[in-house]
Parts: sequence; C-alpha cells; structure tokens
Amino acid sequence: MTKPFDGVRVLDFTQVLAGPYASYQLALLGADVIKVERREGEDTRRTYLSKEWSARGLAPFFQAVNAGKRSLTLDLRKPQATAIIEGLAAQADIVIENFRPGVMERLGFGYTALCAINPRLIYCAISAFGQTGPERLGSGYDGKIQAMSGIMALTGHAATGPTRVGFALCDVLAGATAAFALSAALFQRSRTGRGQFIDVSMLEAALAYLSGPIAEYTITGQETSLAGNYAPSRKPTTNLFKAGTGYLLFAVNSEQQYQCLMKALGREDVLADPRFARWGLRKKNEEALRRIIEDALATDTAQAWEKKLDAAGAPCATIRSVEEIMEHPQIVARGALEELQTPYGPLRLAGAGFRLAHGSPRLEHMAPSLGQHTDEVLGELGYDPKQIARLRDDEVI
Repeated sequence: MTKPFDGVRVLDFTQVLAGPYASYQLALLGADVIKVERREGEDTRRTYLSKEWSARGLAPFFQAVNAGKRSLTLDLRKPQATAIIEGLAAQADIVIENFRPGVMERLGFGYTALCAINPRLIYCAISAFGQTGPERLGSGYDGKIQAMSGIMALTGHAATGPTRVGFALCDVLAGATAAFALSAALFQRSRTGRGQFIDVSMLEAALAYLSGPIAEYTITGQETSLAGNYAPSRKPTTNLFKAGTGYLLFAVNSEQQYQCLMKALGREDVLADPRFARWGLRKKNEEALRRIIEDALATDTAQAWEKKLDAAGAPCATIRSVEEIMEHPQIVARGALEELQTPYGPLRLAGAGFRLAHGSPRLEHMAPSLGQHTDEVLGELGYDPKQIARLRDDEVI
C-alpha cells in the first residue's frame, strides 16, 4: 500500500530543527524530500557530543529529523543555482524554508518568484514571529520562544523559579504545526488546483498549544503560575511522591480514582477522615495528605507501587529515562521506534507517533550524507555528467 504523500515532491531549504522536523513528517508519509544544503553542510551535521558521528557528518541530532530525505548541495548565491532551483520548483509540490523573513526574496527564491513558475506550488515559511509585525525580523531560538510564550511561566517550582522544558519543545511544536498546515494545503489544492503561501510563527504555534491556560486567563482573568509537578487541575493527588526507592507521578484526578488510591495504599480509613472529605479540604490539608501517602509508599519500590496502583485504578507512573522508555514492553510490542539497517549498524529513530490502516508512516533510509544525491537530482533535471562536473568545478555544488 502506498503512503499518503507518495508522489509529493518537497524542496526543503530548512535547517536545524523546526523546519527539518516538519519535512521529516512528510518524508515519513512518503514524500520525496530534497534537502538543499550549502556546500559545507548545515551545522547540525556535527556535534561535540559524538566525534565518530560528526566525522561522518551524520550527528544524532541531524539524523533524528533528516532520515528519509535526499541531499543536494548548492551555493544559492551563485548565478547557476537560479536555473537549478527554478527547475526543481517547477516540479515540486511544496517548498519549505525557515530563514528570517526576506532572506529567500533577496536570493530570488521567495513565494512570488517561485509561484510564477509553478502556480500549484505550496510554499511554507517558518520563522520566529511570522512574516509581519514589529518582531518579524527577530531571531528564533527555542529557549527564547519558551520564555516569551508563557511556557516557562508554567514550568518549574515556586522555590527555584521558572525552567525551560528539557528538549526543544517550541521548535518541535512549530514543525508539527507546519506539517499539519502543509497537509491541509495539499488537501485544499486537490479541490482547487491552486497552491498558496503558509506563514508559520514559532511563537503563535506555541500559543496554539497553550489553549487551556490562555482560556483560563481570557475567561476568568486568572493567571496560571508555576505548576511544579501538578497536573493543570492542581489537585493534591496529581503530584510527585517519594516511594521506598524512586518516585511516582500521580494522575489521580477524579473522586473514584482517589478512593481507589486510598484502598490500594491500605488506607481506607482516610476516606472517612473529615480533613479530606472533598477536594477543597484535601488541598487545604495537602501536607497531611502527602505524609499519609508517602508513609504508605515507603513500604515498597516505585516500580512495585506503579503496577499495584495502576491495576487498582489509580493512575501513576515511575520516572523513566529515555533509555528505559525505549525498552518498555509497550514500545517494543508496538514497534514504536523506526529501525534502520545502515552501513554503520542498526539505528533506531523516533517515528510519527501514529498508525494508518493503509500506508503507515515509516522510514526507508537513514539521513543522507552531504550531497549524496546531488548528481541524482540534477540528472533528473536533465543535466548530463559534463554539466554536473562543470558545476562542481565552479563550486556551485
């Protein structure tokens, strides 16, 4: 069964994470993604964290969001590059870039120029703040957007202050938003036959995922503060608790779950305690309730309590590392990680996070080496070996 985007060609000018994450999602679903890189390659091909993979130009961070793509090296400043890009744009369904606004226009490859060549073209520009507004030329870094968007105002503890999320959350949210927008534009084009311009703002993408806290403020005027380890409900049994060894994060939100928790802990007597008769009182007497829960948890390990409480109807989880969750029986049984055979041995990479009954997303090959497909792509445009050699001598490719 073919994948949903088989036959869709993407001309990908993106770099680092937000843009490459978007085009990676399209590659997982079958799109032919041609990654256009400068002749020395983008910086994320190399990292001080892994000399071995950096030497190959295939650092893990780069591999994570560029597998399944083809690589074309090209100096966009050279006059000969114009004919190449115009030829590729004429054949492409999608162009995606994440430069600052105005960069692609100055190079001669903005939406207006490429749309004149191919009116069916869908052009997606990802930037920190979008193509308009007073901040449009501002730099877009994940930590900066986490701080500006309100995410850090919700993340952390009152005693220690705000903290950023432990991975590049806003980059990934912007990439996911762009992939969704591109999918919508492709569907609309199937009806209208027309392409269009898509303007993705990292800041606005982050706000779209903060819909709950934003609605709380706009409707009630109540501003959400640092949440620590609480769920959005702020109920006292949605927090982190210490067990005999390790910690458990509880997700006990309902009255039924609360009763299941106390019974599973062997503290049914607490259900009759007037200090904890309802949620408001439980919050008022939270420290006393915490002592009761942690005294019970101290009798066994976090892993043992997780099995017992979950089975009893009191949702919770131990704190797992990335290594531990990769080996979890649920992940293994589902084949949730993409496994690739490569010249360097097997690789496991994160996939799309969903399955389709027909044409599920999957990876066909690892991230390309720098310029691996340059000759191949140019050959598809009609360039012969002598012309390609001349472009290489002229340092265009």
